[in-house]
Amino acid sequence: MLPAECLECGNPRYLLGNCLNCGSTDLPQALTDTVVLNLEAGGPSAEAALERLTLHVRAASEAGIRALIVIHGYGSSGAGGKIKWLVRDALENNFFSDRVDEYYFGEDLSAGSAGYHAVIKRRSSLKQHLSQFKIGNAGMTVLLMH
Repeated sequence: MLPAECLECGNPRYLLGNCLNCGSTDLPQALTDTVVLNLEAGGPSAEAALERLTLHVRAASEAGIRALIVIHGYGSSGAGGKIKWLVRDALENNFFSDRVDEYYFGEDLSAGSAGYHAVIKRRSSLKQHLSQFKIGNAGMTVLLMH
């Protein structure tokens, strides 16, 4: 399911880019309050992934999305990959503070943990997304939007 609907033609569409059906560039209507964003898709550089995240945070905020589940991967080094660390650095240095209220790293969201309960309390719709993680998933981060 695509996360938005074109306000011009009513067809499903992505948050970013033109409507594939009518070409509209207007901001679409969100069909869900949660979007999963896979920053690893297509194998981008860490800098390109951060740019993609920046565009999606802006579009999600403007479309009324309440939560973003960001898949950044863990990396093969055993200490986390470049995308993961760039995302964390941006969040910890308030790069998205104008649009993101809170963020939770995946390893802090194992089912039943304090982090899990805090997120579910704020956004109950995340329960369906997070319930699959018996142990924390260090390859993702959850952003709760303003």
